[in-house]
Amino acid sequence: MKFSLNQQDLQKSLNYCQGVIEKRSTLPILSNVLLEVSNGKLTITATDLDLIFIHQIPNVDIIEEGKTTSTSSTLYDIVRKFSSGSKINFSNPSENKLHLESEKSVFNLNCMSASEFPLTEENFNENEFSLNSKDLLKLLNKCKFSVSNDETRHYLSGIFFHQTEVDNKIFLTAAATDSHRMSISKIRLQNKVQFDQIILPKKTIFQLCSLLEDYEGEVKISNVKSKIKFEIDNSILISKLIDGKFPNYVQVIPKENQKKLEVDLKLFLNSVDRVASVSLDKKDGVKFNLSKNNLDLSVNNTNSGDGKESLSVKFDHELDISFNSRYLIDVASQLDGDNIEIYLKDTGSPALIRDPADYDSIYVVMPMKG
Repeated sequence: MKFSLNQQDLQKSLNYCQGVIEKRSTLPILSNVLLEVSNGKLTITATDLDLIFIHQIPNVDIIEEGKTTSTSSTLYDIVRKFSSGSKINFSNPSENKLHLESEKSVFNLNCMSASEFPLTEENFNENEFSLNSKDLLKLLNKCKFSVSNDETRHYLSGIFFHQTEVDNKIFLTAAATDSHRMSISKIRLQNKVQFDQIILPKKTIFQLCSLLEDYEGEVKISNVKSKIKFEIDNSILISKLIDGKFPNYVQVIPKENQKKLEVDLKLFLNSVDRVASVSLDKKDGVKFNLSKNNLDLSVNNTNSGDGKESLSVKFDHELDISFNSRYLIDVASQLDGDNIEIYLKDTGSPALIRDPADYDSIYVVMPMKG
């Protein structure tokens, strides 16, 4: 094979591949990307067997079609160090060598045969629907920080997606929880779609976010039994799904939290962040001492000291409650409005957090003891 293309196009594509490929793979071929040139385009594929990323680069000058595989990390490292936007010429003089040159640089990299690369063809065309990329990114961003890291409860280590219906309106709803906090967010669908409920794995979520951040437009989604496929511009992401049952999260949403605390979002976020500075591992609770229109925040750490701060708020009750500062910062960082609304019940009950600018997203945070 023999072809040439623009450095930036290739760097961007290989950058996405880095997120898919496992650093310490048992199968050598899984450290490689598959490069295939035909019909005026280069197709790059990377996989860890659970996740497949396929990216097409159009407008490639092809002299001779063909395909091979080479180590992803080495190729990426070389390509990103070439001058930005320069032209790179590729050829493979022999079965196990990939030759590339750009400006005054020449490299010969080891290859493995493309026939060893694991590829599975799936027929995904049955249940397909489209979503706006920004809507999908919203659901992912509002929920991803609540995904559990607990390996033993694998069904919590992803975002649960399903269709819901409220007042004859159809929504795609996303939920995630690590049993200390929970995020729920939904977007309106024009009509009902063919979509089985799924749990999307964490690695896929982060990969999807990086693809969506650079793209505005429609995303085509289709799922069959244990896999889901996302088509974004010139990229395709196919992922295995988490096999398991997501808990009934609706029953965890507090129903009786009548004490509403309203506070300026930026002031609140900065304040919590500052007082939590004395907590070395962010595990110490931020204590809320609430009285009428006043919030005293304090953190006390036996090793490093304590911090206190007061905020003017809208609040009509008296209440003391503690939260993990990290959880509050994670939620507050995702809100769009100027204020944050926290609905409380008592010292030991979970708090319900709302964003006045986005009533389609809610958060639940468990208080800390003591």
